[in-house]
Amino acid sequence: MRRRKPDSVRITSASRPRSEDIRGRERRYLVSMAIRTACVILAVLFMGHWLMWVFLVGAVFLPYVAVVMANTRNPDPGGPDDFRPDLPALGTGPADRPLNP
Repeated sequence: MRRRKPDSVRITSASRPRSEDIRGRERRYLVSMAIRTACVILAVLFMGHWLMWVFLVGAVFLPYVAVVMANTRNPDPGGPDDFRPDLPALGTGPADRPLNP
């Protein structure tokens, strides 16, 4: 069994790689199209039943929803959220404090 490397901590304002963003959008699109395919198959299986119309509506509108979802980008904060430039700088440590006699 291979050990997984721990996830690295992001400390810069660099955004995530574009390939990672595209991979996530492709995955969402494929899941939506799989659901659409299931709707088409279920509409054929339930032909003549009122559920057929529900599955047909899903099969018709899911491509639009899938394309819109695949083309939306997730907002990338680009770094730590708790950065506050107005806070005072840290001292150098114990050398700043006088020793108690």
